[in-house]
Parts: sequence; C-alpha cells; structure tokens
Amino acid sequence: MKYDYLVVGAGLFGAVCAQKAKESGKKVFVIDKRSNVAGNLYTEKIEGIQVHKYGAHIFHTNDRKVWEYINRFADFNRFTNSPIANYHGEIYSLPFNMYTFNKMWGVSSPAEALEMIEKQKQAAGIHVPQNLEEQAISLVGTDIYKKLIKGYTEKQWGRDCKDLPSFIIKRLPVRLTYDNNYFNALFQGIPIGGYTKMVENMLEGIDFELNTDYLKDREKWNKIADKVIYTGAIDAYFDYKLGYLEYRSVRFETEILDIPNYQGNAAVNYTDRETPWTRIIEHKWFEFGKSPDGAELPKTVISKEFSSEWKPGEEPYYPVNDEKNSKLYMKYKVMSEKEKNVYFGGRLGEYKYYDMDQTIASALDFADRVIT
Repeated sequence: MKYDYLVVGAGLFGAVCAQKAKESGKKVFVIDKRSNVAGNLYTEKIEGIQVHKYGAHIFHTNDRKVWEYINRFADFNRFTNSPIANYHGEIYSLPFNMYTFNKMWGVSSPAEALEMIEKQKQAAGIHVPQNLEEQAISLVGTDIYKKLIKGYTEKQWGRDCKDLPSFIIKRLPVRLTYDNNYFNALFQGIPIGGYTKMVENMLEGIDFELNTDYLKDREKWNKIADKVIYTGAIDAYFDYKLGYLEYRSVRFETEILDIPNYQGNAAVNYTDRETPWTRIIEHKWFEFGKSPDGAELPKTVISKEFSSEWKPGEEPYYPVNDEKNSKLYMKYKVMSEKEKNVYFGGRLGEYKYYDMDQTIASALDFADRVIT
C-alpha cells in the first residue's frame, strides 16, 4: 500500500502531524523504535497510578488554539505544578517567590526582598551577567543561588555554573508575590487516563508499527510513502558524519512503596550537590492521590531522577545548546534542507528544547504549511 506520509516517531510532534495529515484526507503510516506510542510522554498504570515513565510532564500553555486542539483527545484535570526544594532537609517553595524569600531571609515584603537581592548582586560585583552563575545571582541573590540553584544545576548539566550560558536560567520564574504556581499558565493540567491514552486517541484510525527502527532500513520505509516526517535525532539520520550533537540524559529509579504518602508533593527538587539525584517524583499526586473513581490509593510510586552525559545507545533528553553544538546543528540543518521529500521536526529533529505546548504549536504550524 502506498502512503502519502510516513511519520518516523510516535511522540507528540509525530502524533500531531499524523493526526492532521489523516484529517486532511492523507494516507499515513507511523513507525516508532520503541514498544509504545507517546515517546517520552509515555505513562503506564502501576498500582492504580499513572506513572510518567520518562519523567514528569505537566501540560501548560497560554495558547488557546493549542489548548482547544489537545482537548479533542483528552480531558484534563486541574493539577497545578507547585514543586518544592529540599536543601539538606530545609524546605523551600518553588518557583522563587515571597515564600522562598521569607524562609531564606525572614523578609515579608517585596521591597525587602528586592533590597536583599540588589545588595547581594552588588556585593558580587555583577553588572552584565556573563554566565549562568552571574545571571542567577543577579536574579535572586547569592544565598538562593548557592542553596537552591548551584548544586541542582551542576547535577542537571554536569558542568560548573560558570561554564554554562546565562540564557539557561532565564526560564526560571522569579516572583515578588506569594504565588507558588510554577507555570502560571492560563491552561494547565494532566490528561485524565494518562498521556499514552491521549496519544492513542490522536492516532486512532492511523496505521502504525512499533519496535521498528527506521534508520536500520530506511530504503524500505522510504518506498512506502511519498513524503517522510522524521522526528528522530538529526545527527543520527546522517550517521553522525559531522560528529555527535551533545545531550543530557536522565536515568530513573522507580519504586513501589507500601505506604500511601512518601513526600506529600508531586515533585521535590534536591538542590544540594551531595544528593546524587536531582529530584524525586511521587506520581500519584499528579492525580491528587486518588483513582479515577475517587478511591484512596494505599500504595505510592516514586521515581528518583539522575542526570548524566548522553552516550550513543541511551535516550537523549536535553539538547546542550551551547555555541559549539549550535554551530554543529546548523551544519546538519543545511544538509537536512537538501533531503528530498523528508521533513525534520520535533525536539530531536530540530535539536531544540520544546515544552509540550510548543511542540504542538510547531507541529500544527508545520501541518498548515506543508500538509495540504
């Protein structure tokens, strides 16, 4: 059977493209090298709990078009992300807000908090931040940087904060209010029934095959469709001819515990350098600790996250978008633009960190431009 589109990768970008192509009357075939759809969004039910197998995913967006689109395939609960930081047993509110400043310095007004931040910034002699450390101190002061940013960030990226670009920390919210809603987005929540079910709904009526590595037999797969939408790693597509793009990877240690409550919150970041994991996720709190019918769940499931440098054969998570890797990606991008009837998209195809709503927006834009 001849298809109009072969979509390589059943993650969010690929699923949106496949769904929009089918909606446009195109014949679509989807393949994925994993044994499941949904990519890193994959959720698996364990002890009645939807476990985020590849790390926590909280949907959030201010884009009404994206929100209306994704709600076609799932109903969302009202989960609000309010993580906390654990520094050697001291608990702080995240994102950085008046609760954080009060705990750190005993201040109770925005003016006092600003005064402390400015005082510490001046003491550090920072005028134009040149790296992540200087950017962080200019935003929240030295005390918060040392306790709540430095250790966590160096575990996450495997590099000294002085060697990381300043833009990484600019995504971190800082608020002079008593608001610990991390994303503060107009629309946010977790799909009821899990992300896997959501993606399965998107792929309803579409042919797909799992446990299939496109790159091992691309000639065969290219023959079944007129066009290819490739969402895998762009450097892998070109057999790493120009070298490897760098990523950070994540390893998870997941445990089922015979207790109803381990940490009392969905996400706890461990911000000291000595604790080997970056955070612990307690999955049941994404759905308020209850089953869909409202019953209390007697057990809990936790996942400890360990960050590491990516190696071939591991799952790449976060692109290292420094100057060296950005230059290498641009060379691969030039090569990709010469590929006939092959389109590259998504986190790995574009070597770009995407939030889920950004992934959907990018895929919808691609569909509007290309799939007709």
